[in-house]
Amino acid sequence: MSDLVTLDDVLAARELLHGVVRNTPLEQSRTLSAQLGGPVWLKCENLQRAGAYKVRGAYVRIARLSAAERARGVVAASAGNHAQGVALAATTLGAKSTVFMPTGAPLPKVAATKGYGAEVQLSGANVEEALAAAKQFAADTGAVFIHPFDHPDVIAGQGTVALEILEQCPDVKTILAGIGGGGLVSGMAVVAKALRPDIRVIGVQAEGAAAVPPSLAAGHPVKLKEYATIADGIAVGIPGEVTFQHIAALVDDVITVTDEDISRAMLAVLERNKLLAEPAGLVGVAALMAEVTQVETPAVAVLSGGNIDPLLLLRVLEHGLAAAGRYQRFKVRCTDRPGTLASLLALIAEQGANVLDVAHQRYDARLALGEVAVALSVETRGNEHSERLVGALRAAGHTVEFD
Repeated sequence: MSDLVTLDDVLAARELLHGVVRNTPLEQSRTLSAQLGGPVWLKCENLQRAGAYKVRGAYVRIARLSAAERARGVVAASAGNHAQGVALAATTLGAKSTVFMPTGAPLPKVAATKGYGAEVQLSGANVEEALAAAKQFAADTGAVFIHPFDHPDVIAGQGTVALEILEQCPDVKTILAGIGGGGLVSGMAVVAKALRPDIRVIGVQAEGAAAVPPSLAAGHPVKLKEYATIADGIAVGIPGEVTFQHIAALVDDVITVTDEDISRAMLAVLERNKLLAEPAGLVGVAALMAEVTQVETPAVAVLSGGNIDPLLLLRVLEHGLAAAGRYQRFKVRCTDRPGTLASLLALIAEQGANVLDVAHQRYDARLALGEVAVALSVETRGNEHSERLVGALRAAGHTVEFD
């Protein structure tokens, strides 16, 4: 326990961050409040400087370097939020920063990192390869490597989010935060358990990149053999050594959500709260919406970041609409006769659905002689409406196939 970050560490970090980071707002989600029968709030770190909470830990870590260390510069590896946080923190503190990003990193995130003052080097196919390049750069040049989560100063900086939550919602009973490497939930748990031991701290991981549950079962960090999720900001294959100690000692529960849950959460927060958050920043909301665990209210879910590539945003929103039953893509096989396509579209219109896209396919080896396939993208009003539409198509003698 003596190796854990303390409340005093977080309070000291807050002093360092005064005037540097935003005290981000707490916004109520009336939809979730009604669903859960009590107040649910969203902590809007998506509105933080550089678009995520990461600048908190990065600034504290760099600020605590000696003048000689800062003079050597700092180096980091990230696909997004940590990159921007380090760049902004280093520039604010007058230190040179070099950030290694994977070659496939989204262009807006690369541009933003450069805009905050970092020299960006594209290296490796993923964050792990970029991380190796950054550590080699540190060894070669003497630059100080700034870890994205596994350092006490970083954890202390991230913990300041919980100090704000307790001031903004003093009667909070449950706090939910996403877990990638574990820096955010570790720092928040330090504060919660020191000031309000009754608060239930829940860490949330994407189901496709959930390294913490098997690590807790094994009693030490366990590396996933493979992982994939739309929540790229928390797609971490193994928790940190330091963060794992905090999670094991202080976090009450670690749960998982699916990519479909995350997509639905993005759509809901965008439509109902008018807030744009990235997939990784929405896992707490996803857990509440899907009710994957019992939650006592008042509850606070952290929207940890808002940096999302516009192209990914389009795909995730489409995925969210489909998961909510409001967007369907399917093929209808029907007889190749004049007027068939017109009658098919008329039937869809009669059911109150909106055709977004249609493609008439006559030449396909899988089709029977005299048969055509019509590929459709259709907007509906929800799962019940979608089921009625498909039922009407099948009742009319059409074969409906989903990809």
